Amino acid sequence: MAMIRFGQHVVTSSQIFFQSALSFAFVNIRPVVPGHVLVAPKRLVERFVGLTREEVTDLFVSAQKVSMAVEREFKATSCTLAIQDGRDAGQTVKHVHVHIVPRRPGDFKRNDDVYDKIDDSEASLDALHHDMRSEQDMKEEASRLSKLLDFS
Repeated sequence: MAMIRFGQHVVTSSQIFFQSALSFAFVNIRPVVPGHVLVAPKRLVERFVGLTREEVTDLFVSAQKVSMAVEREFKATSCTLAIQDGRDAGQTVKHVHVHIVPRRPGDFKRNDDVYDKIDDSEASLDALHHDMRSEQDMKEEASRLSKLLDFS
């Protein structure tokens, strides 16, 4: 099974549902809502400012494609896209990545609570918790999203 490095973690091919020339998208082991996925550059770069112009373009074009598929698959009305760039911004995985979180009316008490949830999910990534998704669950989600992106 092929793997890609994601900072200090490894993402398996079964979790990856989209790849472009310079970026990849994968399902989240600890989503804040169903459909919360991540898009990252293939090259391991810790900070956004370290990306080349080509990587920035590819990352955001990829995030746009992925967000459209996520909205469709999870019947969302909007998406929150977020980058935590650096430790003081809440980044715990030392690899640039875009959070794509499908949104619906009333999904959080306060709209901006989504950012606290993202912080919480990232902060606990290195710990073993019972709320991690199964490999099978992530594989099935990746397969569904991959089919939607085959036509983009």
